[in-house]
Amino acid sequence: MDGAHPARAVHRCHVEWMDTDAAGHHHNTAIVRFVEAAEAALMRDSGITGYFGAAPRVRYEVDFSAPLWFGQHVTTVLTVERIGTSSLTLRFEVWGEQTDHQPRSLAAAGRMVTAHVPVGQRSAVPWPEAWIAAWRKGGSQSPPPVLP
Repeated sequence: MDGAHPARAVHRCHVEWMDTDAAGHHHNTAIVRFVEAAEAALMRDSGITGYFGAAPRVRYEVDFSAPLWFGQHVTTVLTVERIGTSSLTLRFEVWGEQTDHQPRSLAAAGRMVTAHVPVGQRSAVPWPEAWIAAWRKGGSQSPPPVLP
């Protein structure tokens, strides 16, 4: 991003029972939920309103590298990687925090691309300049509170 500090957000939560599958670890769809929660935090921290409902996903890729377990603390880091004319590439990492039985480990990493398609439009249009400025300025750099 032009050498600037990219906007980023950090979201912390726990793996809930609904996030697990029959094997006892996270279901791959839980990663999407964690990433979308971080995306919402990024937009909120950047002061952007109107993004949701106008930014459909056009690409999503993820590499899974470690399981997450019920009750485990999870930290998701989402960073603006690229701002296009009408697309936005977000890079993410989802970390399983240390437990009594396991060290902290990267559970998943990937990218998500959204496009700006406002309500009533049928194809992508340029992002509002104010949104671009907010993403270039950077989101919240302070970490959220630690979970109990």
